[in-house]
Amino acid sequence: MTPPPRTATLFHDVRPFGGPARDLVAVDGLLVAEVPPGAVVERVDGGGRLALPTLVDAHIHPDKTSWGEPWHSRRPAHGIAEYVAGDVELARALPTPVAERALRLMSHAAAQGTRAMRAHADVAPAYGLSGIEGVAEAARKLAGIVDVELVAFPQHGVVRTAGVTELLAEAAASGLVTHIGGIDPAGFDADGDGDQLGTVFALAENHGLGLDIHLHDRGEQGLAPLRDIAARTRALGLRGRVSVAHAFAVAGLSGRELDETADLLAEAGIALTTVALSATTVLPFRRLAERGVRVGLGSDGVRDSWSPFGDADMLHRAWLAAWALDARLDEELEGCFRLAADGGAELLGLPKADLRPGSPADFMLVHGECVPQVVVDLPRRDLVVRAGRVVARDGRLV
Repeated sequence: MTPPPRTATLFHDVRPFGGPARDLVAVDGLLVAEVPPGAVVERVDGGGRLALPTLVDAHIHPDKTSWGEPWHSRRPAHGIAEYVAGDVELARALPTPVAERALRLMSHAAAQGTRAMRAHADVAPAYGLSGIEGVAEAARKLAGIVDVELVAFPQHGVVRTAGVTELLAEAAASGLVTHIGGIDPAGFDADGDGDQLGTVFALAENHGLGLDIHLHDRGEQGLAPLRDIAARTRALGLRGRVSVAHAFAVAGLSGRELDETADLLAEAGIALTTVALSATTVLPFRRLAERGVRVGLGSDGVRDSWSPFGDADMLHRAWLAAWALDARLDEELEGCFRLAADGGAELLGLPKADLRPGSPADFMLVHGECVPQVVVDLPRRDLVVRAGRVVARDGRLV
């Protein structure tokens, strides 16, 4: 029996990275140099648009979002404990289930050109595993459109909040999560007797999961746990499976101290994520990358109890990083785009979508001149392509 002919999608008249116009050809989810002989060709007119890789959100909290919900007025908060109380208050006030809110937000992110994300969902007695289950349900509905890694995140602390250890163990055994989280073991989660890092590392090791630990503490209070994380990572052979989010203490380093810390992280295979909150918290990602540290960019919270801001648009997040760093030069602006595209992909272990033959057929088409101008002007995503298939037009999933 003769097999059916292969199908090739030919995207005509596009300009990869703003270069000369040419065609991109996708077959079986990958870009190829030319249409295979005998293939059935489906043609999409690019209209001279710029072709850019789709992006990776390395840090987002879909379970917390009020995106698309009635406006929520936030109360003053000072410190993580008060923000956490606001999380619970908002969760109880929202009429829409986690799964629906997460799906709404994650669909919007995909339509803006996000091809993959690492999503954190709170695990605490106030919620049980409802956040994990809701985000996992949303991820299943978006299979083939956006890839999702899911972190069981102990926002309320492991040591300071009774019952969290047991819930983390349940999440780890559920088959729903890829990572176990942690949070500020020296600052926020230092109350009571216990070893947060020992608990989360043991769960990750026993269940074959990764680790993604939030470190907001600055100075030595943040650096000491980072050194501890590196030592445990090496001792347990978890190289490449551990990430630290925010790492504000690293953002405050420079010169020799920064290089020594970067070398420690690179040797242990620990990755970092940054979310462009302010000039003082953006990680020096270019210097870290030069020393061998993987760094990704993320949205963090999107219209949650912590902040009314955020939109899960990773191109806008690259803009925010550039703005926070006072980027002026083309290479600086393009570096912020590469952080959102290549940095996140490397952190999640995904192939780089560099628009060359053999790379994933994951790209977006926009009106623009060049990458730096796109970062500044934030044009509409006219088409978003995933594995060679158009999944979004004009900022909406199809």
